[in-house]
Amino acid sequence: MRKICNIAILLFVLTFSLNVEAQDPTFTQFYSNPLYLNPAFAGSNKCPRLNMNYRNEWPNLSGNYVTYSLSYDQYVKSLNGGIGILVTHDQQGKGTINTTMAGLFYSYHLKVNRKFSVLFGARAAYFQKGIDASKLTFGDMIDPRKGFIYATNDQIGSPQKQFFNASAGILGFSKKFFAGISAHHLNQPNESLITNGNSIQNMRITAHAGTELKLGKASRYSKGSSIMPNIIFQYQKGFMEMNIGTYVKQGNLTFGAWYRNRDAFIVSFGVNTKSFRLGYSYDITVSQLNNGVSGGSHEVSMGINLNCKEKPISYRSLSCPSF
Repeated sequence: MRKICNIAILLFVLTFSLNVEAQDPTFTQFYSNPLYLNPAFAGSNKCPRLNMNYRNEWPNLSGNYVTYSLSYDQYVKSLNGGIGILVTHDQQGKGTINTTMAGLFYSYHLKVNRKFSVLFGARAAYFQKGIDASKLTFGDMIDPRKGFIYATNDQIGSPQKQFFNASAGILGFSKKFFAGISAHHLNQPNESLITNGNSIQNMRITAHAGTELKLGKASRYSKGSSIMPNIIFQYQKGFMEMNIGTYVKQGNLTFGAWYRNRDAFIVSFGVNTKSFRLGYSYDITVSQLNNGVSGGSHEVSMGINLNCKEKPISYRSLSCPSF
């Protein structure tokens, strides 16, 4: 989640303030990046899966955000649960600020009864954050007539910060319904790049739920159709974000529409087969930072199911949206 801000103000605050409160990037194809949404999703698919995501937020602004994500997870019978790995890279202000994360996941799968299961997940992650000082500008570089022509006397180098981050989540589901809650940044690490600075990764709480309503029966020639209403609520240090939407599935095609907290409408389209998934979504900005100024947000996802063999009868997969 991000608050709207000018990149110049962002850099000023990050560089000179001793107390800064950071917020996380958000993917709006929520379920195409399940490990990012909730660690409990690790191993919840029928097959080992590889997910790739790309998001370009506010491309018309010079200080836009670009975020990449790559994840892999699978169910391991001997561990009675799922394992996974997630790597993300976030660029702010055309790479002025860069944050890279690598996380390892484990999710314990508990079959409560014949119809209901609960997954308990955890993530241990390594973060590295840094500033590219060559992209910063300072007041002593300005000539009154010719603009930025001088070299600055400020020597800040290219500071970097590494830190550990812990997250956890729980997910319950039946054949038609699922609900979960996750908590990221449980240890609330200090990611400040300034000596004696304080820039806390505040705890982010995410609650999500959805169901699938069948509209047509599957047959030999058709997979049928269904509608999947969903709700996702996120809270991070006083900032609340409510996402309400639905997906409509018709065979291998999925269409989605979401409304986010008086900020944006999100439309998505995807193709999903047994072994491959490809999706695109666009955020239409409706806040004061209107779509003509920001350019909205583009997001592309791709997923691959690997070695998709039939699971044992005791294994129960989660039926949830793919985008």
